Amino acid sequence: MPRYAAQTTVSTDRSRSEIERILARYGAQRFMYGTDQKQATVAFEYNKRVVRMVVPMPTMGDVDKTPTGRDRRNPEPLLEQARRQRWRALRMVIQAKLEAVECGISSFEEEFLSWTVLANGKSVFEVLNPQIDMAIRAGTMPKLLMP
Repeated sequence: MPRYAAQTTVSTDRSRSEIERILARYGAQRFMYGTDQKQATVAFEYNKRVVRMVVPMPTMGDVDKTPTGRDRRNPEPLLEQARRQRWRALRMVIQAKLEAVECGISSFEEEFLSWTVLANGKSVFEVLNPQIDMAIRAGTMPKLLMP
């Protein structure tokens, strides 16, 4: 199955700029982003909630081999293409979530809960996921359907 924007020529800078404009258009404040070799972070404030989306970025290890395991001679263009694709996908996700909120399909809290930053600096996901994993292993999860 093809990946969304797998062949995009849109630069990562342009995608970040578009994300910032989308967030502003839907009422977010105090936008920021940061990147390193392994991840990208987009953060913003919306109705006094701080949201931090940390997205893993492709690394050289993801593209330096061919599908048959041979070393690629020039993997840098593939790495840049993979990073452009990831930023385009992030842009799409953010816009889709905000549009779902705007038209009443869901609430902001439903769409961004896992990325909401708590007072301790951790996201809701970082706090709750280990607890949910323990509940699943212990077999104490609630039944999904009514009896």
